[in-house]
Amino acid sequence: MTVATDVVPGVALPPYRLRASTVRLFRFSAVTWNAHRIHYDAAYARSEGYPDVLVQSHLHGCVLLNAVLAWAGPDATLRAFGWRNRGIAVAGDELVVTGEVVAVRDAPGECVAKLRLEERDQRGELCAPGHATVAWPAGP
Repeated sequence: MTVATDVVPGVALPPYRLRASTVRLFRFSAVTWNAHRIHYDAAYARSEGYPDVLVQSHLHGCVLLNAVLAWAGPDATLRAFGWRNRGIAVAGDELVVTGEVVAVRDAPGECVAKLRLEERDQRGELCAPGHATVAWPAGP
């Protein structure tokens, strides 16, 4: 990516997709020490009123962040990131992150972009809106 010419307000991030499999949810619970049964025990999740095991709150954040980093490339530095969980996703759902550049500014030695992000499921339901700020070294 050529930051000076390619990153301007209105540029859309390519869709980033992740399938939330039961194995992925189990492993994410294990590595984050999240022992809540709604994330790995389908019968328990149903007893709590959910259709299946739930995607973890922090996994939504990871999916959004991975979309930003995949788009920004290895020369980018993440300066800020945040999200809010607004809807649930369950095992088998495909999570799709989209976003766009909302502002770009030059700073000493770098180019900085602010991004607006959305993570939706395959039905188009909003799971997690977010935002990020990314910086790249200024060109020669």
